[in-house]
Amino acid sequence: MTELKNDRLIRALLRQPVDRTPVWMMRQAGRYLPEYREIRQQAGSFMNLCQAPELACEVTLQPLERFDLDAAILFSDILTIPDAMGLGLYFAEGEGPKFEHPLRNEAQIKALNVPDVAADLGYVTDAVSLIRRELDGRVPLIGFTGSPWTLATYMVEGGSSRNFPRIKTLLYDQPRVLHALLDKLARSVTAYLNAQIEAGAQAVMMFDTWGGALAHAAYREFSLAYARQIMDGLNRHRPDGSYVPAVFFTKGGGLWLEAMAQSGADGLGLDWTVHLGEARRRVGQRVALQGNLDPCILYAQPEVIRREVGHVLAEYGAGPGHVFNLGHGINPDVPPDHAQAMVEAVHELSPQYHAGSDTGPQPH
Repeated sequence: MTELKNDRLIRALLRQPVDRTPVWMMRQAGRYLPEYREIRQQAGSFMNLCQAPELACEVTLQPLERFDLDAAILFSDILTIPDAMGLGLYFAEGEGPKFEHPLRNEAQIKALNVPDVAADLGYVTDAVSLIRRELDGRVPLIGFTGSPWTLATYMVEGGSSRNFPRIKTLLYDQPRVLHALLDKLARSVTAYLNAQIEAGAQAVMMFDTWGGALAHAAYREFSLAYARQIMDGLNRHRPDGSYVPAVFFTKGGGLWLEAMAQSGADGLGLDWTVHLGEARRRVGQRVALQGNLDPCILYAQPEVIRREVGHVLAEYGAGPGHVFNLGHGINPDVPPDHAQAMVEAVHELSPQYHAGSDTGPQPH
């Protein structure tokens, strides 16, 4: 495969020196871009877009044509695994993802099979391979998945939820049954990420979007334990000697940073409620940190965006180990020019925090 021309993201996740802080955006391929909306309309539905490798490749590359970003992230959805398990994923207008066959009892959970990635999710790995080819080493490609806990919330609730009544009832009344579901999902996620790595992903990320909804002890038992299982099962060393770093992101997970830093991940994603300097102190040298500008700051004027970018960079401080990102996905009504202002501010303001760094070739 083509050697990376820009490996800032990989170096930063391995806490190696860089010339400036790498930057990318969660949901950087999405509805805020008019060119994305045009392709989405041509596809006819969101799932059609996800399941067509050529179209998924096109929208993955779109933000790189607009912005000088340091990574591409696979265009897909976190709920591809439950869909491959037969739950019937669909998207209701204005309501988000839903399942035709949500899990309502133990018998349904027992009947679930771990998907065959090649047979059931080949459209994802085909997209990864195609994107890698089209990138031609320009920047690294990030593969991703949802965490077992987050996937389970959608599968049991049947869609998005505010209070998670069904899955929390299952958690407290029948923890054994929930563990059986989470174990199947952990094995599925591990196989899925390894298939993405084999297809060409150069970094991977696991989104635990709803981990912050759990009580303190429940987070460790029902989310973090399975994150560790997955991290232990990843094939992060390639035959060519390169290494594939993994990022773990729990939205609302600031209470558990020390425990998350021991998950086996190379980097932790942080939402905007966490002070980066304090997070850096708490995790020490164990992991890199990714984040964490409040996505709503991108509604502000460019001069305000620049100021707030400066605050985030100053919070982290000097030295390697920081990947600049939003604290969650970019909102669909953000003007693209405001995203551009953020990227430019990172380019302009971050080199001072890496002055004197040896940025020559580093072993991965």
